[in-house]
Amino acid sequence: MSADDRETHIRALLPMVKAIARRVHRMVPMSDVDDLIGDGCVGAIRAVDAFDAARGVPLEQYARRVILGAVLNGVRRMDPVSERMRRTMRGAQAARYALAQELGAMPTMNAMSRLTPALAAARTEVHRRTPLSLDTTLPSGERLDLDHSADPQTIVGERVERELVRGAVAKLPPRQLRIVVAHYFAERKLRELVAPMHVSPQRVSQLHLLALRRLRAALAVRA
Repeated sequence: MSADDRETHIRALLPMVKAIARRVHRMVPMSDVDDLIGDGCVGAIRAVDAFDAARGVPLEQYARRVILGAVLNGVRRMDPVSERMRRTMRGAQAARYALAQELGAMPTMNAMSRLTPALAAARTEVHRRTPLSLDTTLPSGERLDLDHSADPQTIVGERVERELVRGAVAKLPPRQLRIVVAHYFAERKLRELVAPMHVSPQRVSQLHLLALRRLRAALAVRA
C-alpha cells in the first residue's frame, strides 16, 4: 500500500472514529471526547497498517473493532483501579451469582471474601480509589462540610482543635460540665442555671471560672 493510499484510508475512517468516540463518551460522561478521538485515531492507523484484504473482511468492518478497542483502552486508562483488581471483582460476582442459583440465596460479599482471599484486597482497593460523586448521596456515616474559601490545612487544624476542646470539656466534673454545656453550647445565661442547679449565683460563677481554668490548663498541655 502506497503512502497516499494509506493516508486516504485513514482519513476515510475519521468519521467512524468520531462516531465511536462520541458514543463511548455518552456512556462514560467523565471521559474527554477529544482524548477518545485521539485514541480512536491511533486505532484507525493500526487498523490500516495491519489490514489484510486477502482475508476477505472489508476494511471498515475490521477497523471498527480495532478503533473501538483503542477507544475502550483509553477509557480503561482513566480507571484508578488496576485491571487485575477489576478481574478479581468480576470473577467474584460471577461466582456469587452461580452460588445463588445453587443455594437459592445470594451470598454476601463477606462470605465470598472468605472463599476467595484475593477478593478482600480487591474490594478495599476499589473502595479506596472510587471517587465520590457530587450527584449521589454520600456513603453511610460520611459527612461533607462544604467550604470553598478556607485553606484545607486550616480546615483540618480547626477540626483538630474542636476535637481537643470537646475532649477536654467531656472530662470536666459533672457540675462544671453542665454549666459549660448549657452556657456555651445551649447559649443559656449563667443566672438561668441558678434555679435548676439549686445553688447561688456566686456559686454558678465560681464553678464557671473553675471550669475555664481547668479547660485552659488541659488545652495548654496538649498545645
